[in-house]
Amino acid sequence: MPLRCLLVDDNDAFLEAARILLQREGVTVVGVATSITEGLREARALRPDVILVDIGLGDESGFDLARLLARDGHRGSAEVILISARAETDYAELIAESPAAGFLTKAELSAWGIGRILGHTP
Repeated sequence: MPLRCLLVDDNDAFLEAARILLQREGVTVVGVATSITEGLREARALRPDVILVDIGLGDESGFDLARLLARDGHRGSAEVILISARAETDYAELIAESPAAGFLTKAELSAWGIGRILGHTP
């Protein structure tokens, strides 16, 4: 069964490009969100396997969303992977302190990258 993914990013162009890329690679993108509120709602409604969360959500923080998903149980059994256009070293301490399963730069985003973090090949 294909991996079911929710994308959370405030950039509509990136959301569309990521959706197309991941679906071509066999990941089912079940939904997209552009804010913390939408991300929480969609995670609850869609019950994805993995939630890709941009660290910078406009005036909001992807770290806050990752914490809310973990604390409030909205993510069900989904794993959160943080994403950013910036390098992992820019956020290393915050990523380590977060409940996220891992981190990918947007340039590294792929089914293989997600599978590597989750410990399997999608």
